[in-house]
Amino acid sequence: MENIKINAGIIGATGMVGQRFITLLAGHPYFNISVLAASPRSAGKKYSEAVDRRWKMSEPIPEEVKDMIVYDASDVEKITGMCDFVFSAFEMPGGKEEIKKLEEAYAKTETPVISNTSACRGIADVPMLIAEINSSHIDVIEAQKKRLGTKTGFIAVKPNCSIQSYVPMLTPLLKYGIKEVVVTTYQAISGASKTFDEWPEMIDNVIPYIGGEEEKSEKEPMKIWGIVKDGKIENATSPTITSQCIRVPVTDGHLAAVFVKFEDSNNKPSKEEILKLWKEFKGEPQILDLPSAPKQFIHYFEEDNRPQTKLDRDLENGIGMAISAGRLREDPAGIFDYKFIGLSHNTLRGAAGGGVLSAELLYRKGFIAKK
Repeated sequence: MENIKINAGIIGATGMVGQRFITLLAGHPYFNISVLAASPRSAGKKYSEAVDRRWKMSEPIPEEVKDMIVYDASDVEKITGMCDFVFSAFEMPGGKEEIKKLEEAYAKTETPVISNTSACRGIADVPMLIAEINSSHIDVIEAQKKRLGTKTGFIAVKPNCSIQSYVPMLTPLLKYGIKEVVVTTYQAISGASKTFDEWPEMIDNVIPYIGGEEEKSEKEPMKIWGIVKDGKIENATSPTITSQCIRVPVTDGHLAAVFVKFEDSNNKPSKEEILKLWKEFKGEPQILDLPSAPKQFIHYFEEDNRPQTKLDRDLENGIGMAISAGRLREDPAGIFDYKFIGLSHNTLRGAAGGGVLSAELLYRKGFIAKK
């Protein structure tokens, strides 16, 4: 199975997430980059020319894509004739509805779409995957294919980058009956597809608002924790989550301060039980030993001053796909039961890396194959 590489297209290849997809897929054991696409202003150019002075990754442009010609992302038939599936990281002037139409157009050519955009996240038959947590949601794809009228084409999405700094730690605690969660996220500027060179106003600055993030932080976990029923994902109805999302002067990495209250505080898990659950938490990516999967999904730091964004966002040999936690303690005020800190790398685990991991899972499950 692994000896035959699957051809992948990248839609939105010149943006920050598209660039991250390129670095992650260069030399990938399952996938081969076969076509790149972006906006009309980049179409017809060599990739290195299209991103000239706009390459935002720390590593250089992979040699294998430098001279590839960039296509217009709206040329669906041309692009899908050159690949087996696509990663979507495309922004369009018409916003979500225009992106949704484009992604469905790709799917209707019998081309699976693994999307980093938010356009299709709210659709009940579109799985929104954190691969370790809700891999069972891929079961809804068959119902989506019926709606789209396809045999192999479908859309799978990844959730908002910030929720992956706290949802993994909350997931194994759900069985104890979480009632309320308060979370404040401190989000890196790469979450806005910016660098400090492009956004000098962020140096020595904090912005206490990120448009749309709080709604996503409160609602998207409900879909992650939902169940597949009658061809749709039924969202969970608890716990209640309230959030604040803050932009901070950090290159990469979203950090979360989390407060948790259980339905019955007298029967809450002990700190030792929580740490054991976190340490043992794994999903299909670990069981299947997928290439992008961290060996240890959640890393816990005993030090009071960890995790730190700069030190810990690239856990496990610089791959940046693990989640880290720290400062788990009871709330001495008694308002909540526990509080802790979470951290995830927003452009790796939270964006392109999470998309690649989802694609690896879908490939191993037979949903992505050679055309």
